[in-house]
Amino acid sequence: MNSLTQTSRDAQFVTLGIEREIYAVPVEAVVEILDMRPVFRIPETPPYLVGLIDVRGRGVPVIDLRLKLGLSPGIPSEHTRILVLHVPINGRDIALGLMADRVFEVLPLDLSQLETPPDIGVSWRSDYIRGVGRRGDGFVIVFDLATLFTADEASVIGRKAPPDLAASTAA
Repeated sequence: MNSLTQTSRDAQFVTLGIEREIYAVPVEAVVEILDMRPVFRIPETPPYLVGLIDVRGRGVPVIDLRLKLGLSPGIPSEHTRILVLHVPINGRDIALGLMADRVFEVLPLDLSQLETPPDIGVSWRSDYIRGVGRRGDGFVIVFDLATLFTADEASVIGRKAPPDLAASTAA
């Protein structure tokens, strides 16, 4: 093993866009990336929980990242994507769809170079952020999925989803 390998702590992230900002999620959490598709609405859920999509015969809840972050709703376009993720919540993996304006690329980031997230100047909770990385001359906000999607989402999904979905997300 060479010294570069020993000192570098690169991890792979899928980058996605909301408005002009670039965000990232760990590539190992991403199951697949889908084009926008019709969403089955679930009544009496938080506004950011858009509804369910069918992914190969399995219902997957979809969360609108814009609304989750407290931003204004967007209008889906041909660039809108749904990232199907396995998110660790309370010691188990929950399948969730994350709706984003667009998806860019897989980007390696050195974990030791991530900067501390800002506590001020953002309109959403800074504890959603694992750190801030660099992409060219810009920044990439790396999400902490376990904080972004809490046990609240799991309990809402369990209460509002059809019985077969609640069982499949608990597995």
